[in-house]
Amino acid sequence: MWGHQSGTQDARTTGPVLVVIPAYNEEASIRRVVEGVRRHIPGTDILVVDDGSEDDTSRRVQESGAELLRLPRNLGVGAALEVALRYAEENGYSYALRVDADGQHDPQDARRLLEGVRQGVADVLIGSRFLDPNPDEKQRAQKPGWRHQTTPARAVGIKIFASLVSLLIGQQISDPTCGLRCFNHRAICFLARNHPQDYPEVESMVVLHRAGFRLKEIPVAIYPRTGGVSSISTWKAIYYVFRVMLAASIAAVRSVPNGEPVKVERRPLEPEKMPEEEPHVA
Repeated sequence: MWGHQSGTQDARTTGPVLVVIPAYNEEASIRRVVEGVRRHIPGTDILVVDDGSEDDTSRRVQESGAELLRLPRNLGVGAALEVALRYAEENGYSYALRVDADGQHDPQDARRLLEGVRQGVADVLIGSRFLDPNPDEKQRAQKPGWRHQTTPARAVGIKIFASLVSLLIGQQISDPTCGLRCFNHRAICFLARNHPQDYPEVESMVVLHRAGFRLKEIPVAIYPRTGGVSSISTWKAIYYVFRVMLAASIAAVRSVPNGEPVKVERRPLEPEKMPEEEPHVA
């Protein structure tokens, strides 16, 4: 059954939480990611949006016990997130926590983002691998992989995006491409209708700021992916930089609606069922 469940006492008293995990060809890591979220953030509902995977991602999700929504084909992470946030809005979730499916995010960091948004630190909290860890995180920061770096081309791209976003919103941003994010209910409702499609991480920060939402980064770990292969090559990364810069600049000047929530008719989505396997005949 879809829709938030009762969960623990903590989930009931602070509002239901939907953990959103967009996934594309992540059969090697998705089950471990779901289990990590369930272990470190109990009382939350977990929705995996399979963005047209060509491997066994959907089957691994079913084995994990998480809710599964399969898109008919690969539509991109922006579309996957928009569908998930529409579902979160229509089913009354107070918070949406996005975690990537490749195992690079630590569920302990995801929990810290959720706690910060619950406490009203910001409307949207975003993880950053470039901020110094908090004093209570110093010991964990010594683990191998805490400061896992990406390819040189991506590192340059992140710095360019950070400078551009900081300029456009008038606020210092260090890691605008990080996918580990938490949204309160108002941000959920806004993004359910206004989520960027092509370059969602960078462009959404500009759009959210212009709509009046409070954004804040906190230090997080980014570990090497536990499986699968990134779909962005070095040449694609270079091309990506120019396209994202253009999209973010356009977002900074085009008309953006305010961030007030809009009442919508409840239209729950139905998960796509996996076809049953044919019986094996010897």
